[in-house]
Amino acid sequence: MPTADPVLFVSDHVSGSVDVVHLPDGAVAHRLTGRHLSEHAGFLALPGGRVACVDDRRGELLVLAPHGDRLVESATPVAVPAEHLASDPSGRLVAVTTGLGENAEPWSDLVTVVDLGTGEVSRVRTRVGEPGVTVLGGGDPLVVLRHREPGGLAVHRFAELLAAPPGCPLVAPHALLPLPGDGHGDAQLPSARQVFAATGEGVHRARREGDGLAAEGVIPWESPARGWYLRLDTRRQALCSTLRGGPPEPARWPEWSNEAWHHDLRTGRTHRTALGPGLVFRLALTKSGTAFTRVHPDGDELILLDAGDGLRRVPLPAMDGAPRRGGTPWDGVERRALAASPGSDLVAVSRGGHGEVHVVDARTGAEVNRLRLTAPLHHGGHLAMRTRDDGAEGDPVGR
Repeated sequence: MPTADPVLFVSDHVSGSVDVVHLPDGAVAHRLTGRHLSEHAGFLALPGGRVACVDDRRGELLVLAPHGDRLVESATPVAVPAEHLASDPSGRLVAVTTGLGENAEPWSDLVTVVDLGTGEVSRVRTRVGEPGVTVLGGGDPLVVLRHREPGGLAVHRFAELLAAPPGCPLVAPHALLPLPGDGHGDAQLPSARQVFAATGEGVHRARREGDGLAAEGVIPWESPARGWYLRLDTRRQALCSTLRGGPPEPARWPEWSNEAWHHDLRTGRTHRTALGPGLVFRLALTKSGTAFTRVHPDGDELILLDAGDGLRRVPLPAMDGAPRRGGTPWDGVERRALAASPGSDLVAVSRGGHGEVHVVDARTGAEVNRLRLTAPLHHGGHLAMRTRDDGAEGDPVGR
């Protein structure tokens, strides 16, 4: 396979499988069974086209190397259920936070740090919740935990966490920056040593100063809606999100409004594009633009937004068990996962419960392949797309 061609990681976290598929032809290169990856923590891009992810059942951080003979490059014990996953800009130092899992309330305060270069690993206790995480690089790398209720960015020295004694000791941050209590969504711009956190007010910025953080101005959403998901566009040096507005009740999800939100970090300009009503969740970044899926009782679609603001809508076949009017879009229903690579114009979108993945050319909107897998991909599964040299590791936060 030419190195420019992407590979697609397809995880069915319910049935417990991971397929690695060559694109666009659909040939399966590797398959793992008995691996239940954390859908919430997602895939973390590492150098060389590799990814990291967490097996929530076995409690292991996996590094998957699709271009080698052995897919699982390493497996390191970590605390679960995994909530968020991030690395320093080198891809060597990794932090994993824990969250709810299949529980109604936060109960775990464990954070795991791993040095992939040496194999060293340590677990510490911080604060019960669902913390987001970023790992800032430099001579003394920092772990930044984004807490909620009360909100704050808690700063820890990576080396101190790694050197903590056994027994999962409770650790206190050496610096704390206040944040609103409704934070959800994290990103890092490695070149500027900046971290970003999405809240109802907008995107809060902080820059590393020594072993702490200095607050910078908030980037407003410029909309009555807000973003719950935040990521860095590595090709265009921009922050991207989807803004959700409308009635707060989950049962009224078909009435939710959705906008694509793009903030250019070089110019400071923000652009919003209406996507339509329904459920729009995570986005994916292609070589030439951004991809979204929109789920709605009147029909689902893949939405392709190019860098010039051109919008293309591609209808998607319905899912059995899709969210319905009067119910929630989360509980006991099928969903769609989405993946793209900044080194490719292909987009992959799953059809939850059907074991299908549509592969679409973002330039034309044409479906170039439809993968039929042995796993049903309940809840949509989770997808990641990489080429060996796509630079996706420039966004060192799990997606």
